[in-house]
Amino acid sequence: MSAAIKTKAIKSRKDLQNLREAMTKAYTSQTSKIIVCGGTGCVAGGSLKIYENLKAQMENNGLNVEVSLEKEPHDNSIGLKKSGCHGFCEMGPLVRIEPQGWLYTKVKVDDCNEIVEKTIKKGECVDRLAYRIGDEIYRKQEEIPFYKQQTRVVLEHCGKIDADSINEYIAIGGYEAFEKALFDMQPDDIVSEISLSMLRGRGGGGFPTGKKWEQVRRAKGERKYIVCNGDEGDPGAFMDRSIMEGDPHRMLEGMMIAGVAVGAQEGYIYVRAEYPLAVRRLMNAIAQAEELGLLGDDIMGSGFSFRIYIAKGAGAFVCGEGSALTASIEGKRGFPRVKPPRTTEHGLFDSPTVLNNVETFATVSQIISKGAKWYLSIGTPTSPGTKAFALTGNITNTGLIEVPMGTTLRKIIFDIGGGMRGDGEFKAVQIGGPSGACLTKDHLDLPLDFDTLKKIGAMIGSGGLVVMDSHTCMVEVARFFMHFTQNESCGKCVPCREGTKRMLEILERIVEGNGNEGDIELLEELSDTISNTALCGLGKSAPNPVVSTISNFREEYETHVYEKKCPAGQCQKLKRIYIDPLACKGCSACSRKCPVGAISGKIKEPFNIDLTKCIRCGSCMATCKFNAIKEA
Repeated sequence: MSAAIKTKAIKSRKDLQNLREAMTKAYTSQTSKIIVCGGTGCVAGGSLKIYENLKAQMENNGLNVEVSLEKEPHDNSIGLKKSGCHGFCEMGPLVRIEPQGWLYTKVKVDDCNEIVEKTIKKGECVDRLAYRIGDEIYRKQEEIPFYKQQTRVVLEHCGKIDADSINEYIAIGGYEAFEKALFDMQPDDIVSEISLSMLRGRGGGGFPTGKKWEQVRRAKGERKYIVCNGDEGDPGAFMDRSIMEGDPHRMLEGMMIAGVAVGAQEGYIYVRAEYPLAVRRLMNAIAQAEELGLLGDDIMGSGFSFRIYIAKGAGAFVCGEGSALTASIEGKRGFPRVKPPRTTEHGLFDSPTVLNNVETFATVSQIISKGAKWYLSIGTPTSPGTKAFALTGNITNTGLIEVPMGTTLRKIIFDIGGGMRGDGEFKAVQIGGPSGACLTKDHLDLPLDFDTLKKIGAMIGSGGLVVMDSHTCMVEVARFFMHFTQNESCGKCVPCREGTKRMLEILERIVEGNGNEGDIELLEELSDTISNTALCGLGKSAPNPVVSTISNFREEYETHVYEKKCPAGQCQKLKRIYIDPLACKGCSACSRKCPVGAISGKIKEPFNIDLTKCIRCGSCMATCKFNAIKEA
């Protein structure tokens, strides 16, 4: 039997170093590892059943399986892990095989026996489970084009380590940066290093992180707080969720370093309750850190005390805004307030507060460990580092990616994303969620960084990229985002509450074929008013999807309004169905099938459709055996 590694509470720096040495030895002594993706997407696809089946089959075969790094493995032991999101969501459930680096895609429970017999026992790759493009097989994860062209810094460990193990995190260098910040650096040194790195907030605004930390450090106040914004509300975005699920300790470590830097003793993670797996893993990570003595009073005998709490949000989009978020943590209604004062002066409990998002905090430990110079070597001069994006929509390879700042849309969509899915051509990509904008073919070679996007009226936002093809109606896209924004408006200020409602009414009228002359101009006028007068940043940016789609696809709006047609053929109420008299045999099958009695005629003579009654359900087209019913 394996001998347990005792993980007593850490009382000193030396204790942590000894523990890291023991855990590293245990981690590297496992001859092979099977890493099953335990991210939300793969769990939904049945990855937990795959994990349990692999465990049972290996035990039945007399193989020494280690599911925890709390035990000293034998030389021939096999580590079985549940990781966070691997990122290649389109191909899930995913299973990674170490030390070979093989990645098995679209794994099923029935595949477990072959994996054990062929891979574990014989060391052979199951090629049918490997990713392929045409006849070319990509066995190793790093060779797959989707991964090969990424630069993973924040997502470095997601999909490679046990997301529930603090021991495994420590084994790969976890909490080393916190140790350095606590014992080898002064608070001013920490803030200076973050400032020199030019790390900008990854939550959307791109505000310099070092400047924010400096303001809080210099602010007067008996108590200061560190708050992590994990309220990821943009449609199609799941970057922060994946970090919280896949590498929670890295985020905690960043918050702890921030606490040392500004003199805070308490931190809060605001995460939406709709992320149950993220919440569970965060709670587990905090409990592990407390039990080990990395969180609590007088950490490692340094005199520094720090605790982290979780505040679960109810899913209100507006609570992603800083002042609304802090109000929600305090138990108040999540209303934004007028600024100034800023959160750095009067934030949580009216105290100076560092508020950054998950990805920002997850970057901090690397900067402290490797230095600002290393970080500046990645990305662009004004937007250094990397950015994680959630790639979704009409694209071949959907999933979670990370690329250097300044990477072009073309590389992301066509090289990493594999191009468009189906027969459609690239048309646009929505970046930055409801607060962002639509980018077109003209922007494919535009570098994605904070300053470049700002110049064209767009923003990175949290990092959602929704790719759309030629079959997408851009007016409907604008209507969708406006419906989301209007529904999520907190209602505190009139411009946002009433303005978005009026804009939604106009857009709904247009897609239903009831658009009027002047509607497009009215949308532009309302957009300008809301942007200039709304209370908070979310309200000010609410019209952005409408503004950008009108700017880039005005002809689509005009066709909807003046010709009552949808160029993409997607708006149901604008579809015109007719019967070709030359093809119609007068069988009456369509008339009998029509649920509203819109089709009439005589047997053996061409039938007609009354468009005033027609609901465009398509049942007649599905019924006609002669392809006589067509769509204009």
